[in-house]
Amino acid sequence: MAKAGHAWSRAAAEQGEEEEGEDPVDAMIARTGCLEQHRQVQECMAERQDWRHCQAELRAFGACMARRQQRER
Repeated sequence: MAKAGHAWSRAAAEQGEEEEGEDPVDAMIARTGCLEQHRQVQECMAERQDWRHCQAELRAFGACMARRQQRER
């Protein structure tokens, strides 16, 4: 399965700029421990093309991020 990626990083690649390494947003999210939930949101968005159809994925990602914030306090 292809990685959904972020629109701005895909646009840069399409303009002929070579992407080096991992997407910085993905790297930042990976440090939160919520990368899998983020990827599920990306996959849903790529498939459905409408965030309103991805509410379960968005809630799961939001809950994961909220748990991380609570752990940091």
